[in-house]
Amino acid sequence: MTTRPPPADRLEPAAEGVQRASFLELFFDLVFVFAFTRISARAFEDLALEPGGAKGWHPVTGGAKTLLLLLALWAVWQGTTWTIGRYDPYHLWLQTIVIVSLVCAMVMGVAIPNAFTNHGSTFATAYVVAQVSRPLILYLALGHYHLRQLRVRMLVVHGVAAVPWLVGSVMPTTARVMLWTLALGIELVAARTGWPVPGLGRSRLDRWRPAGGHLAERYQQFFLVAVGETILFSGLAYSARSFTPPRTVAFALALTTSVLLWRIYFHRAGRILAEAVAVATRPAAIARSAADTHLVMVTGVVATAIGYELAIEHPLEHPEAAWIAMILGGPLLFLAGRARFEYEVFGRVSRSRWIAMVALLAPGWALLHNPLLFSAGTAAVILLAVAVADARRAYRRPPEPAAPPF
Repeated sequence: MTTRPPPADRLEPAAEGVQRASFLELFFDLVFVFAFTRISARAFEDLALEPGGAKGWHPVTGGAKTLLLLLALWAVWQGTTWTIGRYDPYHLWLQTIVIVSLVCAMVMGVAIPNAFTNHGSTFATAYVVAQVSRPLILYLALGHYHLRQLRVRMLVVHGVAAVPWLVGSVMPTTARVMLWTLALGIELVAARTGWPVPGLGRSRLDRWRPAGGHLAERYQQFFLVAVGETILFSGLAYSARSFTPPRTVAFALALTTSVLLWRIYFHRAGRILAEAVAVATRPAAIARSAADTHLVMVTGVVATAIGYELAIEHPLEHPEAAWIAMILGGPLLFLAGRARFEYEVFGRVSRSRWIAMVALLAPGWALLHNPLLFSAGTAAVILLAVAVADARRAYRRPPEPAAPPF
């Protein structure tokens, strides 16, 4: 008895092997270049353009709200990327998913500056459409019942989360933040627990075989988008005013830091994530963990971009604590994520990572009494020390193979 092949228009799981990112995915990433500029601009305004303007809790609450918007953007990017990695990226249904996500992410980016004022409904609606349309299109496109089950559960979860998203979009700011945080929490917990739905069960993470090569390449590309943000924002800030020596030094430090972030990320571990996923006994676990790690690193890079824009704008002014938190905290967050990334790939963490994180924490209070340029220089020197330590450790030694603890 022969099995009837699925209809030609039905979507099927991708064949085994390394799947490269498609041009449509790279086009999709361009939207996030714009969205990151809106995220950075919003955070910059919360930190005050005028010296002494950032007082009390305003930078803290503003930063928390900006982080919430960044997490929403990440959820759209990651959900779309993981979907493409499982199916044929050149199929019409998959391309429809990417285009819908692209449009929604663009609308979200446009709405970011006023997401907690008069554009809340625009931001929330675009997010809900992106998250709900993906499992809905997959349900319609997939030909096998067992492949559709997960999509039904995802559709239910995103449908439930859509309620606080949409209701929150018409509420006052505090209630909006609480409801949107609840909605993101529902989706995050559901994704980590197999999308459980009463009566429909849940998925088992250990049965999922991620496309390691595709995911590794996509994370590399998204990280480069974030690093490109530091270059873009630094260039815009520097070119907006006269090229004074202090501003020129701050700009040079920003460019140096961008290069160092790239170098530290890609030094060995950033290049062999696909290999680590391939040799792991629990590939789904390392793929999930790497997703969280890259979110931490990207958040740190975005914070660094904001910090160096502040340094270029106010190089000789005595900084607010929130300004120093961005300039030193951004690299600190990046190194924390990079340390975890190193553990995911090699099962150990270099001592230089821990030393550098302590060094970034130590001078905070002293830098409050010095021009902001000192903070920017401190961060750049510490990152340079990490890059040099990496180079010395690898000098004349064979490349270390992946040894993930999963």
